[in-house]
Amino acid sequence: MYLNNLDKKRTIKNIFVIIAFSLVLIFALVLANRDKPEYTTTGDTGVEYENAKVLAVTEDNSVIDRDNEDVLRGSTELKVEILTGRYKGDICFVTNYFSALYNVDVKAGDTVCVRIDTTGEGIYNCSIYNYNRVPLVIALVVIFFLSLAIIGGLQGIKAFAGLVYTVLCIFGILLPLALKGVEPIPLTCAIIFFTSVVCFYLIGGISRKTIAAALGCFSGVLIAALLAQVAANIGGISTFQMDEAEALLLLKSTTSIKLRGLFTSGILIAAMGAVMDIAMSIASALEEVHNINPERDAKELFKSGMNIGRDAMGTMANTLVLAYVGSALNMCVLIYSYGVGLRQLLNTDFVAIEIIRAIAGSVGIICAVPCVSIIAALLYTRKK
Repeated sequence: MYLNNLDKKRTIKNIFVIIAFSLVLIFALVLANRDKPEYTTTGDTGVEYENAKVLAVTEDNSVIDRDNEDVLRGSTELKVEILTGRYKGDICFVTNYFSALYNVDVKAGDTVCVRIDTTGEGIYNCSIYNYNRVPLVIALVVIFFLSLAIIGGLQGIKAFAGLVYTVLCIFGILLPLALKGVEPIPLTCAIIFFTSVVCFYLIGGISRKTIAAALGCFSGVLIAALLAQVAANIGGISTFQMDEAEALLLLKSTTSIKLRGLFTSGILIAAMGAVMDIAMSIASALEEVHNINPERDAKELFKSGMNIGRDAMGTMANTLVLAYVGSALNMCVLIYSYGVGLRQLLNTDFVAIEIIRAIAGSVGIICAVPCVSIIAALLYTRKK
């Protein structure tokens, strides 16, 4: 009976904490998205992106380019029906052009995304924008959720909920507040700390394990940010050297966004997932070690944590470095094909940016190991 009452109290407490986290998120989302810039169209002008169904291919003027891996060239004439928006139900005839870089090959019955340019009252031009990828994205998210739920059970579902919470914080709070002129680095640190607390709570509740993991994770991420900022200052790297700099400068003319901190903020967010992984792994392993032998002192637990971490940090560092290399693989192929010398290569903005990102994130992972180990050792050996 006593255990049942205790379980009920824990369940009620968890429900109240989750409700509190949800209310904080809702309040922050509302506050951050006040006066949010929205693209609107009038009755006379505007650009809209809607779904359309290909009713028929009325003319096919395309050819296969054998010299460029069989991509299509030329064009096709399509009869499409607009499925969404203010022109829903309208039938349009569209020319779909093909090139090496633009190849949206569709047939009758396919659903596509179309661009509608309205130039006057009831006067508009329709063109093929791209494939309709919304169903694909939804299907991938469902597969991801089912994988977590089936293999991970309740813990997998909690992990997915934490991921959703983190994504909402980044896109619903970080981005709009950054556009309003809030300093990106302190804002990102605050969001990372709060979302890591929420994620760890969902996984393990309020316990010494989750406290150690959260504090160790935050320490590792801060170390990664500090190293990235120092390296960027020494190497003269900032947001202004990135590919999106020109577009961001145009954005700066209409908003209060501060650009310099975005580079480090991106590294913080990229490193967060990997650091959370190793932090929870070590905290969980040390809890098991402590439960098996509660007589071990803090020094011995710290040594155990370091031994566990040394085995894990190598693969985790590889994960982060290879993730950056994979995302930049196309550019790496181009650079290699040009026969660029080592000196020129290392002094290129793009290469320097990727190196700083990869090494700063990896150092954050490595430093998270002793941080989590010492915090967990002190917490587990501390008398109630």
